[in-house]
Amino acid sequence: MKKNLPLNKRSSATTRVFKTIIMATTFICLLASESLHAQVAKQDSAKVQGAISPTVVSPKTYPRAVGYLSFIVPVVTIDKNATTYNFNGTTKIGFPVGVNVLYSDHFGFSYEFTPTITATSTNSKVSNLLFDPGTMFRFEHGFTIITRLAFETAGRYGFTPVFNQVYARTKYVNYFIAGSLPARFGNGAPASIGFNVQFGFTFN
Repeated sequence: MKKNLPLNKRSSATTRVFKTIIMATTFICLLASESLHAQVAKQDSAKVQGAISPTVVSPKTYPRAVGYLSFIVPVVTIDKNATTYNFNGTTKIGFPVGVNVLYSDHFGFSYEFTPTITATSTNSKVSNLLFDPGTMFRFEHGFTIITRLAFETAGRYGFTPVFNQVYARTKYVNYFIAGSLPARFGNGAPASIGFNVQFGFTFN
């Protein structure tokens, strides 16, 4: 007969998980802030240099497609019957891969597939494949809001608003962090909403 962990141990494990997530998110936000300041300083320097010796800058070409790789961690899922935390006996991690088709500096469309691996103390398996295309609303300083539809092989469907921030740029890739709020319905289960954290990079 399976024994349940004492409540205080569950609470302690959940607290450690949240502390780790908060520390990681804080660190990423600090990196994003430093990167943003560096970008602003670089732009100001370029403006001064351009005023001294003007050069011709070639405009971006649209439409263009960029691929990306990432991983996503479901933190919590809430429905009318329960609140379920990740890393509490069962661990789920997704690996979103996709292509963003950019039509301008302000708009694009994203095609994404996310296989999810579920692991317990005795087993691990690919438990779900999610297809979630969506429109991209692009803003200054690398911030993007993506409104995704969601279709899961596990039988659930719904939508997912995503809030994406680029925090570091290099010659070949841009690194980003995202928070998402997946709303799911169907397959005989109660409607639910969750919170996920995603880390990844896009190819330039």
